[in-house]
Amino acid sequence: MEILNSLLTVFQPLPILAIFIGTLVGIIIGALPGLSSTMGVALLFPIAFKISGISGILMLLGIYIGSVYGGSISAILLNTPGTPASACTVFEGYPMTKRGEGGKALFISTFASFTGGIISCIMLIWASPFLAKFALKFGAPEYFTLGLFGLSIISGISGKSLLLGFISCLLGLIISIIGLDPFTGYLRFTFGSMYLAGGISFIPVLIGVLACAPIFVALQENDSPNIVSNAKIKDILPKRNEIKKITIPMVRSGILGTIIGAIPGAGGDIAAFVSYNETKRFSKTPEKFGTGCIEGIAAPEAGNNAVTGGAMIPLLSLGIPGDSVTAILIGAFMSKGLQPGPLLFKDNLPQVYIIFIGLFIANIFMLILGLLGIKFSVKVTKVPRYILTPLILVLCVLGSFAINNNIIDLVVLLVSSIIGYFMIKAKFPMSPMILGIILGPMVENNLRRALIMSDGNALIFFSRPISFTLILLSVITLILPIALDKIKKNKNKNIK
Repeated sequence: MEILNSLLTVFQPLPILAIFIGTLVGIIIGALPGLSSTMGVALLFPIAFKISGISGILMLLGIYIGSVYGGSISAILLNTPGTPASACTVFEGYPMTKRGEGGKALFISTFASFTGGIISCIMLIWASPFLAKFALKFGAPEYFTLGLFGLSIISGISGKSLLLGFISCLLGLIISIIGLDPFTGYLRFTFGSMYLAGGISFIPVLIGVLACAPIFVALQENDSPNIVSNAKIKDILPKRNEIKKITIPMVRSGILGTIIGAIPGAGGDIAAFVSYNETKRFSKTPEKFGTGCIEGIAAPEAGNNAVTGGAMIPLLSLGIPGDSVTAILIGAFMSKGLQPGPLLFKDNLPQVYIIFIGLFIANIFMLILGLLGIKFSVKVTKVPRYILTPLILVLCVLGSFAINNNIIDLVVLLVSSIIGYFMIKAKFPMSPMILGIILGPMVENNLRRALIMSDGNALIFFSRPISFTLILLSVITLILPIALDKIKKNKNKNIK
């Protein structure tokens, strides 16, 4: 009966309109480089506060879901990730756009995002208590080994040279430790500049190496042909064998993304990279990754969108935010008289059902808006490159500056663009560096916390079941691609 009442409450004009507007605004925010889900939810929080009832919360959920998906649009069409979580989508999405298959790439991204979102909603309802208890078992040793597991996937994303991949990752880790030491308070690698005391802002680096640097290379090589992507139904719909290819990666990534999202502090960017690597590892043709592989779009998009439901698990069950967006959502809940945590299910069960239903509806709106928008989105690729390239650079500059309204972020953008340019010319892979920047703080901080807990005894990582399992997985993930590559080379030698 309570579910029926919740359904009737949601299917009123105001809640439905709130979800629709939130999802639409979220997609637009996500598609603009530099504007994250957190920024979108924070900016519209005052408006949500003024909307009566629970409709304000539903609007914020729509923004959250829409913005995570929206990042893939610019990643695929412009080679510029709208959000950090869509950085992985660039690797396969833009090569498809260059082949004239931007419409198909957007369709796969939209459908995978919807699939990941729905899987996370189902798991949120079904496994919320279990996953929340599992996530609570994560202490510093577990977070460190989780970060280590994330770093171990560099062997799978380093391309032809593992050494260059390790160097690229090391550069990312060095960038991540610039600024104030969180334990001692000493300044590291700031070279006397107080502007660097707060560390290097991630978004300008991401935009610099993944968006600006390739543009500079293309301009220098005069390799900037006009790209035309089709938006006809027959051109954007994947074939039957392609649907088979992406089904298992989408489902697997949806489950992985939900579990990762349920771990506080592990966001969509980590889920995307892990999902991408696992799909590449299980693929029969891993050598095709990086050339416009549809599984390489479906997996990270399903993974990072599944985080939206996963992050709600500790929020609703325990009152602990799963990421920065759900930290803002706690304030929204409390402003409406709802206290997230175990008592929420006891005292406000109808409102919990409304949130569950709202998440489903937001994902449906995201699917509809995403599919309808493909026809208009691909028109971006028909704009002449001499017009589009300056526009992309302007968006990159605005996106980098908008984060902190700090001119130093523009300097970071310029420097990272130059570094990225020389890395591309020297055939260095970019993804390990991005991975190092993302996971660096998580690995360093939790390594030091764990060693403080154990008085410097490293056995703490092997004496706890979860951390020990993650270490084993890290070793397997690091060594397996190298071993398989050697076996493949030996087979080829024998054939010759």
